Amino acid sequence: MPPVAELRQLRKTYYKPDGTVMVEALRGVDVSIERGEYVAIMGASGSGKSTLMNILGCLDRPTGGNYLLDGRDIGTMDDEELSEFRGRTIGFVFQAFNLIPAETIEENVAVPLFYQGVHKHERRKRAVEALSLVGLGDRLGHRPRELSGGQQQRVAIARALVTRPVILLADEPTGNLDSATGRAILDTFDQLHAGGMTIIMVTHDPATAARCHRVVRLKDGVVEFDRAQKPERLETVHQVIMQPA
Repeated sequence: MPPVAELRQLRKTYYKPDGTVMVEALRGVDVSIERGEYVAIMGASGSGKSTLMNILGCLDRPTGGNYLLDGRDIGTMDDEELSEFRGRTIGFVFQAFNLIPAETIEENVAVPLFYQGVHKHERRKRAVEALSLVGLGDRLGHRPRELSGGQQQRVAIARALVTRPVILLADEPTGNLDSATGRAILDTFDQLHAGGMTIIMVTHDPATAARCHRVVRLKDGVVEFDRAQKPERLETVHQVIMQPA
C-alpha cells in the first residue's frame, strides 16, 4: 500500500500583485505519512504549518513539488475533480464547530452525504452510526444550542467521519474548549486512531502533540525535525465501528 499522504519537495510561494515574491511559505518539504499513523504538525507562527495544512487538506495547491493523496497526484486534477476527491478522502475538524443552528445534530452530520448524492435513508443510517461512535447516539434530535461545547465538537467529529474518509485532518480541535473538555475530545481521537484511522493534527500545544505517535515540526518553511515518539497517553479501547474506506 502506498503512503496515504506523500509530499515531495513541496513548495508554496505567495506573490505580490507585481509578480515579485512576497513570502516563501514552504521551501521543499518532504513528508510521508503511512496509513494508520497519528501525526502532529507543529511550528511557530510563520513556520508554514497553516499553509501545509491547507495543502494537505486540498484547500490550496502547491507552487512546486508533488502531493500524492491516497496514491493520486492532486496536481493532475482540475478543481471540480479535486473538490469531489477531497470530499471522499478527507474529514475536517476545525477549532470552530461550524454547525447549522436550525438543524438537528443528525441533520448536521448528514450534510456532507447530501452533497455526495447519498440516498436519504443511507444518510440517516450513517449519521446515526457516526454520532453513536462519538457518544451522542441518544441526542439525535437535539440542536447545537442544546449541547455543550465539547458535545458540539463531537458532532463536528461525527460529521467529519460520516463520509468514511481516508484521513482525519484536525486543526486545533480543542482550541475553543476548556482543558478538561479538550482532554475528553483528545480521548476520542485516541479511540479513532486505535480503530485504524489516520489522523493528522495541526497544533501549537505540546500537550496535545504528546498524545500523537509522531511529531513533524516546521521552521521557516522547512522540516526542522520529524520523529516518532511514545504517546503520553494510550489506553486500550474498543475497535471503532467505522473504518476508512
